[in-house]
Amino acid sequence: MITTRLSLMMFLQFFIWGGWFVTLGTFLGQTLEANGGEIGMAFSTQSWGAIIAPFIIGLIADRFFNAERILGVLHLIGAVLMYMMYQAQDFSAFYPYVLGYMIAYMPTLALVNSVSFGQMKDPAKEFGKVRVWGTLGWIVAGLVISFVFSWDSQASIADGMLRNTFMMGAIASVILGVYSFTLPNTPPKGAAQSGGLNEMLGLDALNLLKDRNFLVFFVSSVLICIPLAFYYQNANPFLAGIGVENATGIMTIGQMSEVLFLLIMPLLLSRFGIKLTLLIGMLAWAVRYVLFAYGNADSGLMMLIIGIALHGICYDFFFVTGQIYTDAKAGEKNKSAAQGMITLATYGVGMLIGFWVAGKVTDAYTVDGMADWSGIWLFPAGFAAVVMVIFLILFKDDKKTAQA
Repeated sequence: MITTRLSLMMFLQFFIWGGWFVTLGTFLGQTLEANGGEIGMAFSTQSWGAIIAPFIIGLIADRFFNAERILGVLHLIGAVLMYMMYQAQDFSAFYPYVLGYMIAYMPTLALVNSVSFGQMKDPAKEFGKVRVWGTLGWIVAGLVISFVFSWDSQASIADGMLRNTFMMGAIASVILGVYSFTLPNTPPKGAAQSGGLNEMLGLDALNLLKDRNFLVFFVSSVLICIPLAFYYQNANPFLAGIGVENATGIMTIGQMSEVLFLLIMPLLLSRFGIKLTLLIGMLAWAVRYVLFAYGNADSGLMMLIIGIALHGICYDFFFVTGQIYTDAKAGEKNKSAAQGMITLATYGVGMLIGFWVAGKVTDAYTVDGMADWSGIWLFPAGFAAVVMVIFLILFKDDKKTAQA
């Protein structure tokens, strides 16, 4: 019964995110007529939310309030902000609400984990069964947008129907907000058990950077977020712009691939080791963008589908493997701090830079509203390849690393 309740919570958590974030670039570009720089600003609100989230969790949730209660409050606030995003008629009106929403939403990613872990006797065995429902929620949101309502079709986009994704998100946020107050009691850890600001922000793990391999991995993680930002920001506008039907639904292939590779990750790690697995992940980013650069909605559609399906390798082989590597390198005392540092560096700083670069590159390759997608995609492809080569040269594999 508890597992079912937690699974529903996780499903709604990611249904909300997948229900508007995937199509955000298309909405901003075609409905609000935002330029590349403005679209980059909107997507970078995710990074600002990731940077601010540790303060909300560490200074408020972990010390004073039950996790399920603050989860409910944040989602109810998010519902109001999502409704205001739905009503916005231009970018200047839209931006303050999306910024406020992401500041409210990003802490909930940690809160749903806290609620889940608080009810589990063996999180290592039980959490995966709950977390997979989050990925399913993201997939269902994309399928609903494309195959139930067709909000991402060219006709619907022209009629402004894509803004309905925000109304759907607002309704789901209200449901999860109310539902959160019915979840099992998850009391705060208490100020006495808090490790302070350094631990909250992952600063206690800075000593790991004295290790050459970990420093190379850390810098590579930040840099690889630049091509990652191109996918989040431009993939849906690209597919919709070149005439791919049901683009949002087709993009869920990436999440399906993610689930598949996540399940076989232990086998792949034991066979390839950390360094080769990370390199394959970076190579997949470069290959994906080359496929996007030369694919099209007709004879080259399969190239686009393969590029989308590579998401499982792109994400799992680098980011999930990186989390495993970080856990292995950190001592028992610094495991949480190390993960916090990596998350802050990648989803915070790395993607903040990435969204800014993606916006600038997109504007540079857009003339009179027409985007040169081949040029746009070749930039992150080349960038990912350079990061891969640097990592290959500087990261020295050893027995301990291979077993991590």
